[in-house]
Amino acid sequence: MQLTHIIKKPAITTDEKSPLLLLLHGYGSNEEDLFSFAEELPDHYFIVSARAPIEMQPYGNAWYHIGIDENGVKSSDNEGAVIARDLIAQFIDDAIKEYNLDPFNVTLLGFSQGTILSYAVALTYPEKVKNVIGLSGYINEDIIDLKSNPSYSHLNIYSSHGTVDQVIPLEAAQKTPAYLKNIGIESSLNTFPVGHGVHPTNFYEFKEWLSNID
Repeated sequence: MQLTHIIKKPAITTDEKSPLLLLLHGYGSNEEDLFSFAEELPDHYFIVSARAPIEMQPYGNAWYHIGIDENGVKSSDNEGAVIARDLIAQFIDDAIKEYNLDPFNVTLLGFSQGTILSYAVALTYPEKVKNVIGLSGYINEDIIDLKSNPSYSHLNIYSSHGTVDQVIPLEAAQKTPAYLKNIGIESSLNTFPVGHGVHPTNFYEFKEWLSNID
């Protein structure tokens, strides 16, 4: 398994294989960030929080590089993002095998850069993913390889964004529902009065969504 990660085993076990909930942090963070949610999430999930492979200075990690030019315009290393996308897809397979999990019940929970990659993994490899929780991110079409005969009807997607997000503008996230509808996925964007972060009400809302989706 190529990604450093931490785990929380399900508090509730049955004879059936446990579903996987994979946490993907944002740019400049690490695997401990979203893992703070773990104790409050549904008990039957096997939770894995992965660390992005690119070490940053003085601290934190990234899934791919982000550049800023002299005019303050941001750009993403899309080639690096595709590499990260495929790395995560392989990591899902590895985690399922390593921990004997249910390959048909995989949920991705991402924040920011982790959300961008969660969408990319789910839409490029829909056979690997059942649910996506996308927090404070957007769809980057340049890193998604849509299938010629897609089967996306099984995908459940929850997305949310802060109305005063200073890192990723709300306008970028507002394009998500229309993009997903165009490929056959009904979803909505839930907004909260917060910047680039997760509002407490947002947390309880996606927690309830996750509890009810199975």
